[in-house]
Amino acid sequence: MSKVKITQIKSHIDRPQSQKDTLKALGLGKIRRSKVIEVTAPLQGMINKVAHMLSIENIKG
Repeated sequence: MSKVKITQIKSHIDRPQSQKDTLKALGLGKIRRSKVIEVTAPLQGMINKVAHMLSIENIKG
């Protein structure tokens, strides 16, 4: 599996509750908060759901 660094770059204000819940499940919720995660199929779906609010960087290694 590959690892990615996800950083929230947009606010969750005025977004649907399901998108807010997805950000919280990813460990985000505030602008400029970052996480490094190993991508699995369920996590990839969560990232895709809120990709418009994230910056996504692939990490080699």
